[in-house]
Amino acid sequence: MQMINIYIKALFKKLSRFSKHPYFGFVVFGIALVIAQLFSMGGILSQSVMTSFVLTMIYSVVALGFALLLGYAGLASLGTAGFVGLGTYLIGHFSGTLGYPLILTLLISLGGAVLLGVIVGFISLRIEGMYLAIITLGLAEIMKEVFKSFSAFTNGVNGLSFRDFNIFGIAISANAVNFIVIIVFILMIVATLNIIKSPTGRAFLAMKNSDSAAQSMGIALLKYRLIAFIIATLYAVIGGMLYMINQEFSIPQKWSLDFSLNILAAVIVGGAQSVTGIILGTFMIFGLNSAVLQNIDFFVQNPSATWILNGTLIIVVIMFYPGGLIRLLKTIVYKVKGWYLQLRHLWRIYRYGQDSK
Repeated sequence: MQMINIYIKALFKKLSRFSKHPYFGFVVFGIALVIAQLFSMGGILSQSVMTSFVLTMIYSVVALGFALLLGYAGLASLGTAGFVGLGTYLIGHFSGTLGYPLILTLLISLGGAVLLGVIVGFISLRIEGMYLAIITLGLAEIMKEVFKSFSAFTNGVNGLSFRDFNIFGIAISANAVNFIVIIVFILMIVATLNIIKSPTGRAFLAMKNSDSAAQSMGIALLKYRLIAFIIATLYAVIGGMLYMINQEFSIPQKWSLDFSLNILAAVIVGGAQSVTGIILGTFMIFGLNSAVLQNIDFFVQNPSATWILNGTLIIVVIMFYPGGLIRLLKTIVYKVKGWYLQLRHLWRIYRYGQDSK
């Protein structure tokens, strides 16, 4: 019995050590999402709720890349929609229409993302601030018009379908696609955390705070602006590919300014420098309606009320918690912890007549 207790204590000690790892929470979150998908397959969890979770994960991948660009590198962009749309059409055309292997499509797509990121990165060297945002908006609008007119690649305004997704000739079901989205989502979170803590992430922050100060410390603006846009474009293209294999359809009208502004809102509302905040903000902008509000009769009968509620929440968060939802969450945790410690102090005084530690 004593040996069992020793083994149990050693196990808890190892788990305690693992729980302090910065990735531990996100790995547990990924496991919870896998369990939710299994519940959905078993009919325990609503399919519509799981669909909302999956779309939130896909949009969170895009938002993570945008947060690295805006929240860390300080570079504004409104071209996100065009980059995500490009990702949908690349996999839809090469793997769907032409039947290329997935690996080859990935190489082509990621190569195209790098090329596009380099182009926008060079533009950012001469233009900054809102002017850069306008330039990227113009680029996204050009891409949308190309999507509409270049029917050989996108099937024009009718939209491009992508059926029978397969890997090495093995057909992948809709449920399996959800598992793929979960895995890629967690991997992208880990990649983002690594970038933030790397010399590249620190260079982004220095560049955001002051270009001249960053240059005086030996940070090459050309290099890191290119890297920032390449990373953001890669994330957007990957998000677009995930969207296409999940939704199996892409239409040019989807990739408009509205989508870019919603991604911007998700990052700002959640907290531009917090991975957890970005996920919360993305769920609030993209997933709250379909996962929660549409299960409430009032919002089903009054669809416009969901937009009013979302808009009100955004205004309240921006006004009172400019650090985003993550700041609100930390404030709540801090206050709850304070109340707990106060109650424990009062209980000890009542029980023992003093605060014995």
